[in-house]
Amino acid sequence: MENFELKKISVEQLKKIQLEILEYVADYCEKHNIHYWLDCGTLLGAVRHKGYIPWDDDIDIGMLRDDYDRFTKNFNLDSIQRFQVHCIENDPDFFLPHAKVYDTTTVLYEPDETGYKLCVNIDVFVYDNAPDNDELVRKMFDKRDALRKRYSIQHKRSVPNGNAAVRCLKYIYRFLYSLLPTARIEQMVDNSKQYANIKTKRVGNFTSYGRMTCERNVFDDYVTVEFEGKIYQAPRGCEAWLHAYYGDYMQLPPPEERVSHHSFIAYK
Repeated sequence: MENFELKKISVEQLKKIQLEILEYVADYCEKHNIHYWLDCGTLLGAVRHKGYIPWDDDIDIGMLRDDYDRFTKNFNLDSIQRFQVHCIENDPDFFLPHAKVYDTTTVLYEPDETGYKLCVNIDVFVYDNAPDNDELVRKMFDKRDALRKRYSIQHKRSVPNGNAAVRCLKYIYRFLYSLLPTARIEQMVDNSKQYANIKTKRVGNFTSYGRMTCERNVFDDYVTVEFEGKIYQAPRGCEAWLHAYYGDYMQLPPPEERVSHHSFIAYK
């Protein structure tokens, strides 16, 4: 048996690996006519900074459902072993309703070695048909959030913290949740896809954490944007997309909010 030495990865090294994943995924998508776009803070970083938001340390891409399904079904069949997509569609034990592309030569723990073991990765978010009625959209987001909370508690993906009294209350809370029907990731996916066969004017991200919907025509065509010296796809209507997501997206947040929201330790 070979012995492998783990070498700790700095934030800058982590970003370099993420960019290698992104470049490989983008090349794959373009070769196989799969539409993707830089998503969330990655798109904002491309438009506002031509790269990472200075205090950010992850990469997100988005796809419409048809492209996402083709990507998650075929990527691992064609990809080199180093880069592999993980999602509930190809791994029944996966813990998220959207996909991640891993660099399998790395190990990443969130928030530290006592937490969850992953690999350095980029997120692949999927956008599904959103009903034209705002109240129905709200119900979809509410259901997603309720399922995620129940799943997190029942599967012990949330770690009780705080003082002894607070931890005790949280353990009681966990016990009460254990009495409810078990939440499954597939339920979140089914909730996201419930309008798949209905023509709607909007699409939404019902598998992530925000409450993002946007007019479908934003994604009718694609342009290119620069991100860390490379060229990637963005929706032709990315200004409307960013405004829907962030409001005045060119305005920098106050200094106290310019911090990373991720905690991790990673190794090569």
